[in-house]
Amino acid sequence: MKKKLLIALGAVFGSLLLLTVIGLIVGEEPAADTAADSKPASAVKKDEKSDVKAEIATLPDMTGKGLQTAQDEAQAAGFFGLVSHDALGRGRLQALDRNWKVCSQTPRPGEHSIESDIDFGAVKLEEQCPGKDVAEPPTAGESMPDFAGKAVSVARRSLDGGASITVNDISGEDRMVLIESNWKVCGQQPAAGAALNGQPITFSAVKFEESC
Repeated sequence: MKKKLLIALGAVFGSLLLLTVIGLIVGEEPAADTAADSKPASAVKKDEKSDVKAEIATLPDMTGKGLQTAQDEAQAAGFFGLVSHDALGRGRLQALDRNWKVCSQTPRPGEHSIESDIDFGAVKLEEQCPGKDVAEPPTAGESMPDFAGKAVSVARRSLDGGASITVNDISGEDRMVLIESNWKVCGQQPAAGAALNGQPITFSAVKFEESC
């Protein structure tokens, strides 16, 4: 009887010891996880933030300089996001930079982030800079914009890509309008303000150096 009691007590003690060991093992794992995840949210955000600030450089005044020279000097100063546009609003591309001169620049001269985009408004060397850049007409919506004096190329770009457009030379020479950025609108049908519902559009035009 005494032997059986000892065996029973040993079994109970063994079970308790086993449960204790299992409890310790199971209890240690969450503690490890908790330690791994105990990093405060603010500390995580701080680690993710970059302390690197955008480098600042001085952008010179490029107005009056040749476009190619202006671009070279801007790059030498540390600015590489360079673009240009036709300051006369004719939508011409500056295919050969040496044939253009700078009339305006955005942003103005001064200290700027080297990541800034630099936009030069330019005209051809033989042309006069406007008092301010000539804005292109807005994209046509439900009504016809006023294109008088604008480049035919700009007028075409402002209209729906599927529009049927005819351009007529009204100089009396019956010339073909080939390079539309060299021609200006003198008249238009439909008239400015008229509803646009897919009807054909006609422009009368002459070259920019000519009078309508």
